[in-house]
Amino acid sequence: MNELQNNYGIIGQSQAIQQIFQTIALVAPTQISALVIGESGTGKELVAKAIHTESSRSDKPLVIVNCGAIPEGILESELFGHEKGAFTGAVGARKGYFELAHEGAIFLDEIGEMPLATQVKLLRVLETGDFMRVGGVKGQHVDVRVIAATNKDLENEVQMGNFRQDLFYRLNAISIRIPPLKERRQDIHLLVDKMAANFTKENHIEFAGFTNGAYQVLENYDWPGNVRELKNVVESMIILEKGNIIDDQRILKYVKPVSYGPSRNLPVPTNRSSEQVEREFIYHALLDLKNEIVKLREDIYQFMYTDAQPKSLPYYSEVASKNLRDDYTAEVNESASIVDKTLDEVEKLLINRALEKTNGNKRKAAKSLGISERTLYRKINDYELPF
Repeated sequence: MNELQNNYGIIGQSQAIQQIFQTIALVAPTQISALVIGESGTGKELVAKAIHTESSRSDKPLVIVNCGAIPEGILESELFGHEKGAFTGAVGARKGYFELAHEGAIFLDEIGEMPLATQVKLLRVLETGDFMRVGGVKGQHVDVRVIAATNKDLENEVQMGNFRQDLFYRLNAISIRIPPLKERRQDIHLLVDKMAANFTKENHIEFAGFTNGAYQVLENYDWPGNVRELKNVVESMIILEKGNIIDDQRILKYVKPVSYGPSRNLPVPTNRSSEQVEREFIYHALLDLKNEIVKLREDIYQFMYTDAQPKSLPYYSEVASKNLRDDYTAEVNESASIVDKTLDEVEKLLINRALEKTNGNKRKAAKSLGISERTLYRKINDYELPF
């Protein structure tokens, strides 16, 4: 168990994590497919890597594919390859991910995003190892172990007609559920210490540590972004609070508990779709950004136009310019105006700005927005954005 923690970064002493270690040890030596289930940021890829490295195929490649990040129109070509002339731009034959993973394994993340037409071909590969390249006339055969992952309820997706039942049964022979961080709070202290130790060592940073009160705040937070969010918060605190011990007061600048109504630990029934929830999250994030810009403008104005020095002036070196006051006044006015906009208008604004900041790089823009690249492509088309 300690070897799995040290080698693959799966940290925890909770019963749920210990059960995952035991399942990995039992599943890895076999050739059976596996389905890893868990919310975004829980560490599904770490489990897949552990299964592969502990298997007899460890000397062969593990090819990692994010099905949600590849546009639907080219996913089949990416997975199974294509022949020369199969479509516009196919100037030569190309192997797909399955051929590249021959005798090794392939990790299909976000498999719930895979189109039904592609699911049919995936099922055939799982059953026989046979497939055909796009535009090809000759069959191909591979020996590949499939490890899939999803943050969706695939049983519900099957009932809704979005996922093939036969493929679900094939993948679900062995399933490993990774609990969200809020269900294993006893692991947070251990995770924080490990993350801090690794980060300070890699970046040669001296760190004073956390107080017991700080650990308690971290353990009481629900972590909607799970381990990924925890890692980002820990690294941010280490950098920005360099030389200071982080107590329960300092930590509140980075961890802001979210209100979930009468009880934060009970599920809240809702008739909203996942897209509506996502849009509301973006809307509230933009409102928070507006408040931060207003505060920053006040600090900058005080710094430039009064004799008094502000108590703190974050990121001043990044935003100072010749026309500082005019630039920030315009940005604050733009942010403040969002309260009069519809959710569609706010979402369009935020997506457009993310694309501008990344110079049209859709992968980076999607990452900064916290949505899949496939969703971003769809929204660009919906809003007729010039990217």
